Amino acid sequence: MELTVAELFAGVGGFRCGLNKVKLMNDKVIEDNTWDFVYANQWEPSTKTQPAFECYIQRFGISENHQNIDINLVNKEKIPNHNLLVGGFPCQDYSVARTKSNEKGIEGVKGVLWWDIVDTIEAKKPPFLLLENVDRLLRSPSNQRGKDFGIMLRSLADNDYCVQWRVINAADYGFPQKRRRIFIFAYKKSTNYYKKISKYNNSEIIFNEGLFAKSFPIKNKILEKSKGIINKEKYTDLVDVSDNFELHFYNSGIMNDGVIYSVKTEPIISEITPLKNILEDGNIDEKYFLNEEKLEKFKYLKGKKRIERTSKTGRKYIFSEGSIPFPENLDVPARTMLTSESTTNRSSHIVKDKKTGKLRTLTPIEAERLNMFPDNWTKIEDKSMTERRRYFMMGNALVVGIIEHLGEYLKEIFENED
Repeated sequence: MELTVAELFAGVGGFRCGLNKVKLMNDKVIEDNTWDFVYANQWEPSTKTQPAFECYIQRFGISENHQNIDINLVNKEKIPNHNLLVGGFPCQDYSVARTKSNEKGIEGVKGVLWWDIVDTIEAKKPPFLLLENVDRLLRSPSNQRGKDFGIMLRSLADNDYCVQWRVINAADYGFPQKRRRIFIFAYKKSTNYYKKISKYNNSEIIFNEGLFAKSFPIKNKILEKSKGIINKEKYTDLVDVSDNFELHFYNSGIMNDGVIYSVKTEPIISEITPLKNILEDGNIDEKYFLNEEKLEKFKYLKGKKRIERTSKTGRKYIFSEGSIPFPENLDVPARTMLTSESTTNRSSHIVKDKKTGKLRTLTPIEAERLNMFPDNWTKIEDKSMTERRRYFMMGNALVVGIIEHLGEYLKEIFENED
């Protein structure tokens, strides 16, 4: 089977960087081209400029199949044929309802990007999907836990896919950041992989034989488990699922024929990569160092607090939060990087500079290293990619090393297809 890929919600190209082991030398992209990326779409609806897309095309070239168009408006039939669909899509409310006239059946909330994935798989029928999202997807929404993920699973089941998933904390497997994300691997029941994997029971797939078990080992121990049914025997359609489905999903699981088996698992911890390993060694620009005013602000923001506040209704309450390391402990992996990285807020990393010993924020290169992108990946000529935007891009990105690792076994799976 050809290793062809379509990339939705492409961002600055994290999936491509991982699958093709991309490097950047003298501002020239070097990729091994194991996987043929036949299509990419990146569109940011909330900004006038498109810095992520500008980064993507500067690194991978301008092409009619590199599109900066609202994915809602893309004719999915015209997307090139591909065997692997990838994407890191937003976590939204996936609720569905019947149309008012009931003539058109079911509709999701307009603009919810999951339905563009569904439209794509219905139009192109790729045999394999690899998707990424924040781990709270398994728990959302709070008033009907598991409904959103249940809607996704039912959508995939209706399109003849089996699904494996795993929440992976990058730091558990030797990567430099504590970043928890859910990865979803779906495959058509017509594939050789499905025929092979179906010889095993659910536990064997989760713990030993599945994509995630092969790539990121876990302890052979079930801590907790849950089972559910999402198929037509129990729920007539997606509206029924949206209105009534609820399940406590754990961090690992499988869905086959609409039957869900989910378990709480523990990783087999790899040797850690401490934060100090990604810090730059040379002279750092003075603008990243804390002056006395910023130093005091960070001390307060990161310190322990217990403050009396008054709500809009006049009710008094105590706001409290614990302290977090200040400066960061350089001997352990970094905390999760957010889109606000480097601004004056509680979540920004403050480190002791290797050369001077003075306190400073991370540099854009160090932010890229936390997600394992090549140095200066987001330093492009387009003026829309400001330094603040570079941090924002990394706060939104995935850890490239995870995709690179998954790609090794994915390649084996594809080689065993007809």
